[in-house]
Amino acid sequence: MSAQPHPAPEAVAAVIPAMNEADRIAATVIAAKQIPGVDMVLVVDDGSHDDTGTLARRAGAEVITHPKNKGKAAAMMTGAFALRNREISDADPGVEPHHRALLFIDGDLEDSAVNTAPLAAPVLAGEADMTIAILPAQKRKGGGFGFVVGLAKKGIAELSGFEATQPLSGMRCLSREAFDAALPFAAGWGVEAAMTIDVVNAGLRVAEVECDLHHRVTGRDLKAQLHRAAQYRDVARAILVRRVRAKKETGK
Repeated sequence: MSAQPHPAPEAVAAVIPAMNEADRIAATVIAAKQIPGVDMVLVVDDGSHDDTGTLARRAGAEVITHPKNKGKAAAMMTGAFALRNREISDADPGVEPHHRALLFIDGDLEDSAVNTAPLAAPVLAGEADMTIAILPAQKRKGGGFGFVVGLAKKGIAELSGFEATQPLSGMRCLSREAFDAALPFAAGWGVEAAMTIDVVNAGLRVAEVECDLHHRVTGRDLKAQLHRAAQYRDVARAILVRRVRAKKETGK
């Protein structure tokens, strides 16, 4: 028998995984604090070599620091579990802990981070278990060739039937049920594609929401191409793991 679902959350915690975002993190935190329903902003400083953590704390965020870089997925989980522990410790004895929705925000959104507010509303209203941001075309030139996006779209559709518009979008709001369904997170840059597959296959409600967000666009230099190669590797691995799992479950 499945566990009884939690009631719709009454508040939101913004969790911001960040590495070397000193130029942008303060503006992102300040904007995140303005989102209706957000009563906590938690930055996970994932092994930064700059002042990301210090500046985030000065801007009003609670900060957890990874001494060494562990990757985006690990940083997201660190933030989410820290929040869960806080909720448990804050609850009165014998009383069910108050569960916040989890709003994951990239650290480079700056002032536009406040525009993730439409992601939280359906989850707070109990109308969706996970929302995914659809971003407008970014203003700065750059970007890749679509190989990673195409891989993620195809894998999500194959394994869950969900047609994702922007499968790698990192801005998402999750209910506690959706977060639990997505555990354990896929490693590295495969986390978003894997999360969508796992949450949809758990029978939970997923909605895409247009948000006016603007982030740093990766270029096409060698460093950028190495980054995309790592993305492709992680997404491919996450899809393969779930493809193998599905075959074991169906016996085909």
